[in-house]
Amino acid sequence: MSPHIAVITDSTACLPEQLAAQWGISVVQVQLHVGDQTDDEHRFDRARLIELMRAGTPVTTSPPDSGAFFWAYQEAASSGASAIVSVHISGRMSETVQRAREAAQQVRIPVHVLDSGTTGMSLGFAAISAARVAAAGGQLGRVIDAAERRFRTSTELIYVDSLEWLRRGGRIGAAQAMLGTALSIKPLLTVRDGEVAPVARVAGTKRALAKLVELAVTTAGEGKVDVAVTRFGAEDREVEIGAALKRRLPHLADSMMVEASTIIGAHVGPGAVGITLSPAA
Repeated sequence: MSPHIAVITDSTACLPEQLAAQWGISVVQVQLHVGDQTDDEHRFDRARLIELMRAGTPVTTSPPDSGAFFWAYQEAASSGASAIVSVHISGRMSETVQRAREAAQQVRIPVHVLDSGTTGMSLGFAAISAARVAAAGGQLGRVIDAAERRFRTSTELIYVDSLEWLRRGGRIGAAQAMLGTALSIKPLLTVRDGEVAPVARVAGTKRALAKLVELAVTTAGEGKVDVAVTRFGAEDREVEIGAALKRRLPHLADSMMVEASTIIGAHVGPGAVGITLSPAA
């Protein structure tokens, strides 16, 4: 079996299973705690989770155990990988990257753990770009560069119905300053310097979503861009947003609609919608 570079990420990357399988990306599951139940996040039913969240059931998250990374790395090595590029959610949001580094020290092949400084499909696009270069036979340095280029140039724009979920989960970051605003004021957020940060506050959901699209169009500029629209129980808001972006982005290279990981959903809350803009490779 010829050696290759394996690419591994975590479930906050929001990668659809089919896409991860297509590019041979292994996904280590972050842990979700719902009431007294704890398990890998993909084992929870999304619709039921949203019901429980709205009913006030405590929902928290935790990083994978280092053992989960160890076995993912071991499997890659057993499959003939000569090295591993492991790219993960911002270390300022989660200890996931630290657990990955702990496991990397116990593996017989080189493991390069990258802190993406972001999450969501900004992380997902980085993993895909790395995997594409690896599949084409690219050397380790090129695989790492492909991932880093993507997560450094990608932008997350996020609409949430309420900041309460981020506050409860301790992931509110610089958006803390927006707490206490009227219920009719809807926050628009981004990820900056590895944590959630405010972009704007807009009166009313309809205006806020329109502003989200405007921000995306401005951010995209005139270059070729890949776009992912992510939802968490958003009630078809993402369909309208996706259609608007296709109309208004003349250099749209690739677009997709994805479900937010339940881990991200636990922090942004029901009704959240995100737009990821990533300059095309």
